[in-house]
Amino acid sequence: MLSFFKSKPYLKDLLSGDFIDIHSHLLPGIDDGARSIQDTIRLVRAFKELGISQFITTPHISHYIWNNSPEAVITKHKETQISLNAQNITMPFRPAAEYFMDDWFENHFKSEKLLTLKDNYVLVEMSYMNAPVQLYKILFDIQIAGYIPVLAHPERYLFYHKNLIEYDRLKKAGCLFQLNLLSTVGYYGSRITKITEYLLKKGMYDFAGTDVHHRKHIASFNEKIKINSIDSMKEVIKNNQFFKF
Repeated sequence: MLSFFKSKPYLKDLLSGDFIDIHSHLLPGIDDGARSIQDTIRLVRAFKELGISQFITTPHISHYIWNNSPEAVITKHKETQISLNAQNITMPFRPAAEYFMDDWFENHFKSEKLLTLKDNYVLVEMSYMNAPVQLYKILFDIQIAGYIPVLAHPERYLFYHKNLIEYDRLKKAGCLFQLNLLSTVGYYGSRITKITEYLLKKGMYDFAGTDVHHRKHIASFNEKIKINSIDSMKEVIKNNQFFKF
């Protein structure tokens, strides 16, 4: 007897061999991602196996936790590139950053050139506990400074789950949304997967990222996705071609 229910795909099968990842933590020893160059080598090799063709690695820049400077990130990228080349790993990658929107963030975009994903597209995040008091002022000011904010993993901010109208407000304020792919397989829990489905159905995501930190994240790409908006998800993944370099 034929089943009326089509089996959902594995997450890795949606990457198609030409995915451009715009969110990862693969530079060694610079944040809570790869701890060593050996970790980085293993993760980059895993990226290739998953069908990722290029990636932008985005270490945290947070004044109170990971106070990385653009110069430190660029230097670490160059060192990592040399180490990867020595292992005959030639996958193209470039450095950017994931900026934490706190009371110090304004100092970054007013005093230095931000490490962007491409042109003026900058990856930003905020606390999982609550939004910054001055969030909309920050979003306004960063756009006045010439940048386009790309909000990392909006589905993971639990304080928005009972106030969904705030997602519309963020979009109207000029925020682009980056889907964490692991949210679609339930890695962060069912509540977050439910909001992921909601945002996909509303067409609110602009881009996608792996947000890979370690091997456990890689392993979850072998899981089947748990959302139903597969076609919408495919379109979001396809949008990442914009960042090809």
